[in-house]
Amino acid sequence: MRKSILIIGYVWVEPTTSAAGMRMLQLIDFFLAANYSVIFASPAQKSSKTLILENPNYSEASIVLNSSCFDTFVTKVNPSVVLFDRFMMEEQFGWRVAKCCPNALRILDTEDLHFLRKVRQEQVQKNIPFSENALLRSDYAKREIAAILRCDLSLIISSYEMALLTTSFNIASDLLLYLPFFIPEITKSDSAAWLPFEERKDFIFVGNFLHAPNVDAAVQLKKQHWDKIRKKNPQAKLHIYGAYGTQQIQEFHKPKQGFLVHGYVNDIKTEVGKARVVLAPLRFGAGIKGKLTEAMTCGTPSVTTEIGAEGMHKDLAWNGFVSITENDFIDDATTLYTDKKNWEIAQKNGISIVNTIYNETALAAVFLEKLNALETDLSAHRRRNFMGALLQYQTLQSTKYMSKWIEEKNKR
Repeated sequence: MRKSILIIGYVWVEPTTSAAGMRMLQLIDFFLAANYSVIFASPAQKSSKTLILENPNYSEASIVLNSSCFDTFVTKVNPSVVLFDRFMMEEQFGWRVAKCCPNALRILDTEDLHFLRKVRQEQVQKNIPFSENALLRSDYAKREIAAILRCDLSLIISSYEMALLTTSFNIASDLLLYLPFFIPEITKSDSAAWLPFEERKDFIFVGNFLHAPNVDAAVQLKKQHWDKIRKKNPQAKLHIYGAYGTQQIQEFHKPKQGFLVHGYVNDIKTEVGKARVVLAPLRFGAGIKGKLTEAMTCGTPSVTTEIGAEGMHKDLAWNGFVSITENDFIDDATTLYTDKKNWEIAQKNGISIVNTIYNETALAAVFLEKLNALETDLSAHRRRNFMGALLQYQTLQSTKYMSKWIEEKNKR
């Protein structure tokens, strides 16, 4: 009998606009390949960029926040597995799933650790150094860690975040699974099809501008970096791509300065594959940066920051440069843009990173093995997670009555 998974999405899947959308599509493809029926449900509104996936084993449903109609829906679906897309969906629907489908395996896909990104953003805005003590004091961290503990398994995308959760927050390792992006192996025929150094030109930045780290990085490029980079490379241009650009971002479009804001394109890999260097001066953030793995799969070296490369390459050499200071970033961008030898070494480093860390075949096998083990012995797994059971009990009591109060209020 075919098993089923209900995915509760924070937003509808948009694989062409964000790394989160690409990640979700990878998970959907994984479960379809593993012979699951996939039901994707979300309380969000669809956009023109929402994925249209035609597969007889894939279906969609709109759900409502703070409504007992979800109880009826999830009971009827009766899934084998429920996957929450980000901890906010577990907060909203996790207690209802636990009540209506107690035997369903509950998985949280963190996407990235939201509390890590949020605290870093606050510290950058206040111009104070990052501190793990600030994470431990964060109410946002308490919410996200509680969601992790309530679930049977949480998917962690970054090796840095795995270490943070197990050491600083003492999360049991059997509640976590390191599962970065699934990326097909880069073969020799793939790399042979890439444009060579001489046929590429210009710099490129890619980012969804609903994501605060991308807005900040674009501002840094315009106000801090680009004039200095272009002074050293006067013929070069910087191309800015990404969906949902704000008015501020659009006003950065200055062709005479070589700063070109293009907005959204459906096939961004073509544009990245024509550029010589990806720039990503990220000052805060978390997880894996899709723009940087995408650069590797296009054979395009990158210059980023320690935050940008964090948790992405383990002990392997980076696909370009990881710059420490602003002056380093300017110099590294110029070196990579003008030095063919360095550029080709960086490109090979990217191939090694993708094929070693993000190999989709190996990662899928690890994930499937973990799923099978949990489904075989779920009761014992839950008994070992007493703190999760305690939090589930408390949440069921408090959130249940708050949600019912909201539902009654909305009926008036």
